[in-house]
Amino acid sequence: MLQVEHLSKSFGGLQAVRDCSFSLEQGAITGLIGPNGAGKTTVFNMIAGFLKPGGGHIRFLGEEVTGLSPDRLFHRGIVRTFQIPHEFKRMTALENLMLVPPAQAGERLLSSWLSWGAVRRQERSVRRKAEEVLEFLELTHIRDELAGNLSGGQKKLLELGRTMMTDAKLVLLDEPGAGVNRTLLAKLAGMIQQLNRERGYTFCIIEHDMDLIARLCHPVIVLAEGRVLTQGAMTEIRRDERVLEAYLGHSGAHEEVTA
Repeated sequence: MLQVEHLSKSFGGLQAVRDCSFSLEQGAITGLIGPNGAGKTTVFNMIAGFLKPGGGHIRFLGEEVTGLSPDRLFHRGIVRTFQIPHEFKRMTALENLMLVPPAQAGERLLSSWLSWGAVRRQERSVRRKAEEVLEFLELTHIRDELAGNLSGGQKKLLELGRTMMTDAKLVLLDEPGAGVNRTLLAKLAGMIQQLNRERGYTFCIIEHDMDLIARLCHPVIVLAEGRVLTQGAMTEIRRDERVLEAYLGHSGAHEEVTA
């Protein structure tokens, strides 16, 4: 589905990503791991259009998409979430979901004046879909709660729900487990598996929780110093001496990888 070829990115004198190449298979849940500073988030930001690569190519479904803006990639089916959820704090959970679908008729001034019947019909359809998403996520009880008042775990679920309001083909999840309690984390993992299995979503996940990666991901890609160190099943990754060496010098590194 996605091919990353010889990607590079520098910030001043810092080479964050260097000659990075890997591919994501359609229908897979792929893990992207590595020590802090390995370049994981920078790679995500280049794939999703938030940063322009310094070199290399990105191909999505066989088409060159290198350097396209986030909105154009969104319309092609690439959706990215963030470690810190970017919810609209003063809108309700339901409104946060209803805002997502692109090209809504009510966004055009003339349509809202001249075709208000069509606008209302579409809005009812979007509302039904948003309510179905909240039900799927078991969040109907916070339907009318301001998103800024939700817990960290609920915000992560809401962010996942926002991807469900699109025609997403590839979902890039940036540390979905960060700041989430174990109960909600198990629920979030189950939702990801269900979306992958039943709706065909392809996922790529950055995550430091190795238990979550082991549960969800195959294959797992390991980045170190801005390039791919190795990839494969998590059972192989945990036994790879190169991976353990890459994590050396990071607090709790050995336990993090082998736990």
